[in-house]
Amino acid sequence: MTALGPTAWPPAPRRTERLVLRASEARDRVAFIELFASPEVGTYIGGPRSRDELERAVPAVPGRRPGLFVIDLDGAMIGMITFDRRDTQRRGHVRPGAGEAELGYMFLPEAWGHGYATEACTAALDWFAGSLPGEPVVLSTQSANGRAMRLAARLGFTEVERFEEYGAEQWSGVWSPATPTH
Repeated sequence: MTALGPTAWPPAPRRTERLVLRASEARDRVAFIELFASPEVGTYIGGPRSRDELERAVPAVPGRRPGLFVIDLDGAMIGMITFDRRDTQRRGHVRPGAGEAELGYMFLPEAWGHGYATEACTAALDWFAGSLPGEPVVLSTQSANGRAMRLAARLGFTEVERFEEYGAEQWSGVWSPATPTH
């Protein structure tokens, strides 16, 4: 049993028109470090982490855990998608006291602006709907993050609430498997 319920992990790779969503491998380590060290990626998630710290902390096979998909383009990692249970103590829920699955994603800056996030998140949400039928997914982002707000709308997330957290206004939305992702 995983944090996502009775879903076997890792699932078979999910293929889209241009991408593969797959489990992490040792060859992804450099891209994981780049992702977390990037000042652009860190803008809305508390800033970049030190490259030296990441070199020491990132394991040989990073991100090897239930709920994490590597996004692969032509054999190289360009980002990741996660499904984690939202901490019941934080705001941004749709069911009282529930730890709903929360969609998270990060892409290397060179992958921005090509539609990969929409393509990958759509495939991940389709996988989720097939694996945990009827369960909603939540997403929270800073309302100042225009790219994330536009992606949430394209994916079919609807606003639940706005609240202050981490010194900034947060937007929280919900996606239901009944909501089409195409």
